[in-house]
Amino acid sequence: MTRGAEPSEQASGEHAPVAPDWTCGSCGHDWPCDTKRDRLLHEYRADRASLSVYLGSCLAAASHDLRAAPTAALQDRFIGWVPRGPRIA
Repeated sequence: MTRGAEPSEQASGEHAPVAPDWTCGSCGHDWPCDTKRDRLLHEYRADRASLSVYLGSCLAAASHDLRAAPTAALQDRFIGWVPRGPRIA
């Protein structure tokens, strides 16, 4: 993983990514799993831009590790699920 995408200390139940397969260390699903997505939305509820930057760094690292995966599938998996707010003119 790239430095920006590395998890800090992994606590039990944290749902942190496990490279190079980018699966969830807690539930084994593709990361970010549904539980982690909910937690990230709660953690970054006031700052979606920072969430997008974080997930973008994870996407970059995963793209390196998962070279055979289709680019569109990785984009959907890592950033496609983030809700978009209304644009401010």
